[in-house]
Amino acid sequence: MDGRVMTTTPGNRYCVNRQARHLESERQSSPQQNSGGSSDGTPTKFFGVTSPISLTQPTPVDLKLTTSLEESLRAMDMYESDEERHKRMEVLSKVNNLVKIWIRDVSIKKNIPESLIEKVGGKVYTFGSYRLGINAKGADIDTLCVAPRHIDRLDFFSTFYELLRNEAEVNDLRAVEDAFVPVIKMTFDGIEMDILFARLALQEIPQDLDLREESLLKNLDIKCIRSLNGCRVTDEILHLVPNRDSFRMTLRAIKLWAKKKGIYSNALGFLGGVSWAMLVARVCQLYPNAAPATLVHKFFFVFSKWDWPKPVLLKQTLESTIGLNFPVWDPRVNVSDRFHLMPIITPAYPQQNSTYNVTVSTRTIMVEEFAKGLEVTSQIYEHKETWAALFKPSDFFQKYKHYIVLIAKALGSDHHVEWVGLVESKIRILVGNLERNPLIKLAHINPDEFPPLSESEGEFVSKWFIGLMFTKNEGVNINLTYDIQNFTDIVHKHANNIYKDGMTIEVKYVRRKQLNKYVPESLINSDVKPKDKARSGPSNAQPTTPVDAQGKHLGTLTSKSSDSFLLRMEANVEAPDAVDTESCDSADPAVTSVSSKDTGNDPASTGIELSGLGSCATSNPQESDSTSSPPPCNESVLEERTNLLPPQKRPLDSSSGTDIEAPNKTLKQDDQPTTPNVTLVITNEMNNSSNGNVSVNSDKSTDADCFSIRPIVFVSR
Repeated sequence: MDGRVMTTTPGNRYCVNRQARHLESERQSSPQQNSGGSSDGTPTKFFGVTSPISLTQPTPVDLKLTTSLEESLRAMDMYESDEERHKRMEVLSKVNNLVKIWIRDVSIKKNIPESLIEKVGGKVYTFGSYRLGINAKGADIDTLCVAPRHIDRLDFFSTFYELLRNEAEVNDLRAVEDAFVPVIKMTFDGIEMDILFARLALQEIPQDLDLREESLLKNLDIKCIRSLNGCRVTDEILHLVPNRDSFRMTLRAIKLWAKKKGIYSNALGFLGGVSWAMLVARVCQLYPNAAPATLVHKFFFVFSKWDWPKPVLLKQTLESTIGLNFPVWDPRVNVSDRFHLMPIITPAYPQQNSTYNVTVSTRTIMVEEFAKGLEVTSQIYEHKETWAALFKPSDFFQKYKHYIVLIAKALGSDHHVEWVGLVESKIRILVGNLERNPLIKLAHINPDEFPPLSESEGEFVSKWFIGLMFTKNEGVNINLTYDIQNFTDIVHKHANNIYKDGMTIEVKYVRRKQLNKYVPESLINSDVKPKDKARSGPSNAQPTTPVDAQGKHLGTLTSKSSDSFLLRMEANVEAPDAVDTESCDSADPAVTSVSSKDTGNDPASTGIELSGLGSCATSNPQESDSTSSPPPCNESVLEERTNLLPPQKRPLDSSSGTDIEAPNKTLKQDDQPTTPNVTLVITNEMNNSSNGNVSVNSDKSTDADCFSIRPIVFVSR
């Protein structure tokens, strides 16, 4: 396999051979387009790794719904005004000038000849939503500072950072130097900006430099490669879609929908902007002539039926044309790539998976939302709903009965910004710990950051919420001590450089009816109920098939059998597979078949109760199989395959002798409520103080919610 040696076992040899055959068949095609043929024999060029599913032109109904979609997007501020557009351009011009001044000053300090100083250049490139042309009102700008070879990353995070600090228009400045992609974050004249850095192996940086050139990657370190990847991927996406205008409107709609449903956050295990853009681009390739309204519907159809973890590709994966040997996403060679649950592969070399943060819980939630989106858009085409129904906010605070609240506090504004950024970047670790607990069915993190509800909470406070769904086990104890301790230890381990007095993390368990202490009542008492279907269309909407002026039926947009057939064909040819969990013994997979009638069960309806309540606070710095319920769809039974790492052993006791398996005091049989219950246990592994015990006092009521709870505090030492 490409001259690389890999040790195989009888369990994984079949998987590797099958993936190799897929890659070999792809390499025989054009790297960007496939050739088809028209009825007159003229060859037709198609984008993507397969031929389109449909070449149908838009109907009058499609165009009318597209117009109403654009009106809805404008009403929700998904288009910026001319005034804001000009302001963004002015800000980018100022930052670009600052970069040139900084490079000139550093060049002088490094004794660069004056004849070269005026030519070394330097430039700020944009990528992300701004470069794609879909930036909404108030959105941030992703930028990349490109510098010549004598400017290094240390200069960027020292002298350039100080230059920005001295600018009066700069606020909320912070450097995240140890991130996977190092970045400086700031607000410049009211506009949020992220600035990455890349040093090219060039003496001068021309103003017309095209970053898509693969030769620019020579002699660069991996951090520069990652920084350049943002611009290179964005440009590749724009070159791989058949109609940029349709792509942009569709992406605006999908991004708005994802944010409304609380599934837009790469850091917290959902999808980020580039991943959503690649999914929309793939749908545009499959339906190149479709109107944006049709593309939105087909988006939900395609990805609610997608055979995850089969990867999504916009072009065939190719090796470097100039002999570069950077690591690329390849499950045949990289064992870790086999465990990615929802791979979406970037089109620019070196190809990477943009969704490596996705967990079992977040994938389950997203696929469930895809299925709901398909249902709503189908109703829109049947004139039973309007676009407002698609963009209805999530019912997160009505969906679950049990929640975990993460509270991050600091004493000052600057400290709060740094602390919140660090804590947020590690929350997915806690989610992963929770979903590996065999008694937790789903751990749903809400990506929104909530401010303090009242002055009594403090001024510099941020809160996040995790909804919990439990399995139907009865009368058992759930111990979260190890999960939370592991999370807080990791946060403080990475806080050595930024930790200040007053920075704390507090973890609490609350019931749904207690949420009013942490979030506004308007979010809790939403009109949307967990199991209610959204119905926001006009009351006089007719469910009949639309007709034209002559009374001819125009038809509705439905999922046809031909779509499913071609989609299955694409799944068989498109990509190198993730590991086949049935044939690869080394993957240690979990294969589950779950009836659709069991999906989406709310703990409130299963009779599961948490009768123990604790809080966990830290202030001083110093894996198992998981089964989740698959999303609802038309099939009566779903088979969901997940590749998971072998389980980690959980400590049953600590060296201090503290019992962390179950509390010393539990409910007596006579005192238990009539409904089944699960006891949440958070104990202190670090010492034997009384603070480490959970006290549950029963008032002998038949309602488990009436248990009086004595809060506990978890202090790491």
